[in-house]
Parts: sequence; structure tokens; C-alpha cells
Amino acid sequence: MKTPLLLCVACTLVALSASATAEQKLKNCNEVRAAYSSKGFNVNDVPNKGVNGAPLKVCPQGFSCCTVEMEEKLSQQSHSDMKAPVSRLSTNLQSTFRQKHDHFDKFFRELLKNAELSLHNMFVRTYGMMYVQNAELFKNFFEALTRYYASGSAAVNLDSMLSDFWADLLERMFRLVNVQHEFSDAYMECVSRHTEQLQPFGDVPRKLRIQLTRAFVAARTFVRGLALMPEVVNKVSTVSASPSCVRAVMKMMYCPYCSGQVALKPCQNYCLNVMRGCLANQADLDTEWNNFLDAMLSLAERLEGPFNFESVMDPIDVKISEAIMNMQENSMQVSQKVFQGCGQPKPSKAFRSKRSLKETGFTGRFRPYSPDARPTTAAGTSLDRLTTDVKKKLKHAKKFWSTLPETVCAGERIAPGDDCWNGTAKSRYESVVIGNGLANQVSNPDVDVDITKPDIVIRSQIAALKEMTSWLKAAHSGHDISTDIDDDGSGGEESGSGCDSPSCDTDRDMYFSTPPNTGNPRVNQVVVDRSPSAGAASRGSMALALCGMALALLAPHWR
Repeated sequence: MKTPLLLCVACTLVALSASATAEQKLKNCNEVRAAYSSKGFNVNDVPNKGVNGAPLKVCPQGFSCCTVEMEEKLSQQSHSDMKAPVSRLSTNLQSTFRQKHDHFDKFFRELLKNAELSLHNMFVRTYGMMYVQNAELFKNFFEALTRYYASGSAAVNLDSMLSDFWADLLERMFRLVNVQHEFSDAYMECVSRHTEQLQPFGDVPRKLRIQLTRAFVAARTFVRGLALMPEVVNKVSTVSASPSCVRAVMKMMYCPYCSGQVALKPCQNYCLNVMRGCLANQADLDTEWNNFLDAMLSLAERLEGPFNFESVMDPIDVKISEAIMNMQENSMQVSQKVFQGCGQPKPSKAFRSKRSLKETGFTGRFRPYSPDARPTTAAGTSLDRLTTDVKKKLKHAKKFWSTLPETVCAGERIAPGDDCWNGTAKSRYESVVIGNGLANQVSNPDVDVDITKPDIVIRSQIAALKEMTSWLKAAHSGHDISTDIDDDGSGGEESGSGCDSPSCDTDRDMYFSTPPNTGNPRVNQVVVDRSPSAGAASRGSMALALCGMALALLAPHWR
């Protein structure tokens, strides 16, 4: 009988001792006063010793170092304290992808400028005044490509633009190779609208159209995706915490002050439940956010491979030159088809008059344009290197929203083990950790969340991510789906017909039917070996061919 009695007395003494210690702490609120003033509040708000906590609305209503006024101020502070780590993570994410967007955008624009400069330098050396007098055609070509990159099909119908470019180039070259004839505008319209049937430039226009379309759609869509990321993060970061969230965070972070335990940190699971309740709407972004990132990563693979913008733009001068060589080699056949289909042109009176070599502006000298002499891009790196780097960042950004609670409830913000604040006392947190997302918050023990009212701002960003994901998937297949929503309806138009009646073409098509290839075109592919030796050899052979073309064009004037 003595043993149980002794145990009972011992337990009573321990309880009385603990109570006396806590009461002793509350008799002196100096630690609370110091911690409270360190937050920038007036130390005089804190009582010198514990007071009756019955009026408190959030913290335990017992003997307390807190007042109602302190509770209100600490609630405001808790809102800022919760927002700070989330804001810092969001700002870092915004900064990262805003920078990546700027790098890619600048790189693509520099590639366009350098491609235009490369072609200009090459053609000036090759043709002299003959090119300069027709340079506007190529300038307009690159300006249209730049507009398409910037604004897509809303600004430029790429198919129509390319068709017009080749038709215009054919018209100018056709006049040059047939200087002994005189052509009216109506005659040249006949020539232009049969450009595709004549195939004067070989297969280069078709292949270049496919390569340009894929590369430009992939590049501009990828850049738009990079631009969307910081926009979404910025808009989501403006979402305010609910009053119930603020109360829960205040209870978690500052109610230990009221019992004089200013150094006591919350239990990790307790923190997770509070933060998952506060960030429930943000967590619902995660599914579409991850789908969007997967689509970005897939398109990045395309940019490294078949849709590589750099590999298309860098040798575009070579490809256009190859097309011109094809026209040179097939000029007689093309002219004969045109004469059959459009009629025999009149002899040119001006052709009989002699013109000097000086008037032609052609010097006959050409120096191969070495690939090593190409201007470097402002980004100072290759597309492959840029893509490799951004892929790492995209992978790292996955599950950003659903892992925010874990990121916040870590390190010095929590106490490990059971020696922590559980919302009412320094003890183990017994509640089950609930899942992420709005639907799971119906059973959240620490935050009251209205699961029937999803946040409007976040829902709008989910919709924006879905839309961009569909664009990215279309771009992965080489399609610009913005043509399907173009208000002006230009996406389906064809250029160069110049005739509303079907009979306009049927009378001529019998003369322009394309027979099987009777010869071996000099160039059947537009994929070019980019090695320095291959590049120099290719440009050297083109130089000879282009010089030969120019000499052939000018020979009649020297006789």
C-alpha cells in the first residue's frame, strides 16, 4: 500500500513543480518583452507579468503574457512572416525564367540579324551592283521573318510570304536570263503564278519552307512559354492569405510567446498542415504547371534536334544560293516552258544597245565568305548550350507549388522531434498530415478552408497554362495553331494566283505540267555540313557557279 501512495505523492510534487515553474515564468514576461520589441513593436504593449488571458481570441486563454492588442499586431506580423519565404522562392523563380527568356529571345533575334548580314556580305562580294540593285527583296524577306518570329501568323502568313519571295526572285532572275526579250507586267504575272509548277529553284523552296516553319514555330512558342512562367508566378504571388490562414499562422508562430516560451518552434507536421491549408489553391496549380513544364522540355528536345533554329538560319544564305544555282542550270528549260505556257515574248530593243562593263557594276572578283568570319551572337553561346541549361532549370521547377509547404516548414522554422509547439502546448503533434490541394482541406484540423470557393486568380492561371501547353504540343509537331484562331482569316489564303476564275490556270497547266526530273540537280538537299572545311568548300563551289552565272548573263552585252 505504501508504494502506490509514494508514487502518487511524487507525481503530485512534479506537477506542482512544473506549474510553479511556468507560473514563475509568467510572473516575469521579460523574455517576451525582448522578443516582441525585436519585431519592431512597442515594448510597453507587453505586461510586466502574466495576466488573465480570457479575452484572447486565438491563443490559449489561461495565465498569459499576451494581450488582445498584442494578438492583433502579432497576427499582422505572422502574415508577413508566412509570405516572406513564399515570396522569396517565387521571386527567385521569376528572376530565373525572365533571364532565360531574355537570353533565348536575344539569341534568336541575333541569329536573324547575323543571317541577313551573312547573306548581304556574300552576295555583295559575288554580284556587286547586281545584288545591291535587288537587295530590297532580301531585306524584306528578313524583315518578314523577324515579324513572324515576334508576332506569328497574326503579322505574317509565312507560307504566303515565302511563295511571294520565290515568285519575286524568279521574276527578277527570269528577266536577267532573258535580257534579249521584253516582258510586260501581265506576262510576268503569268510566270509568277506558275512558280511552284516550274520549280526553277529545285527542291530548295519546299525544304526551306518546312525547315523555317518548324524552326520558327518552335522558337517563338518556346520563348512565349518562358515569358509565361514569370507572369504566372507573379500573378499567383498576389493572392492574399485568408483570415483563417492568418489566424492559424499566428497561433503556430506566436502563441508560444503568451506562455513565455519565445524560443519554442512549431512541430513539423503541425507546420505542414497549416501551410497546406494556407497554400491549398496554389497547390492546385501543380498538375497543369507540371504538364506545361513537360511540354516545354519536349519542345526543348526539338530545338536541339530537327527544329534547331540555329542550324536553319545560320546557312540560309547557302540555301538561297543553291536555289539560284538551280535556276542557273535549268534556265533554258524554265524559259522554254514559260514561252510555251505564257506565249512568245517580244524582242527587246534596248538589248541591241551596247552597255559597258562599268555600267553593269560587276567586277568579276569574289572572295569566299568563310564560316569562321561569321559574327558571334550577343548571347555568346550556341543554342545547344542555352537549351541544355534551361532544361535543368525547367526540371528543377517541377512540383514547385505542391512542395512549397515542405520548403517553408524546414530548417530553423520548425523544431525536430516532439520537443515542439503543437498549437496548445509543448508536446507531440498528434493529428494526421493532410494532402495538398483544395479538396483535401475539408479535413484540415488547423485551418478552416472553404473548398467550395477556389481562388479566381489561380483558376485563370491554370487556364493560361493549359492554353500554352496546347500551343507547345502543336509546336512540337511543327504546327502554329495560332493560324486557326487568326481573326483576319489570312491563315488559309494562298498568294500569287492573281485570278478568281478556275479557268485562268487550266488553260496554261498543260504547258507547265512538271515532268520527271531529266537531270541531276546540283543540290537536292538543304542540310549542309557545318564543318569549317565543308563550309568553305561549299561556298567556294557556289562562288564559281555564281560567277559563271553572272558572266553568262553579261556575255551578250560584251559581244
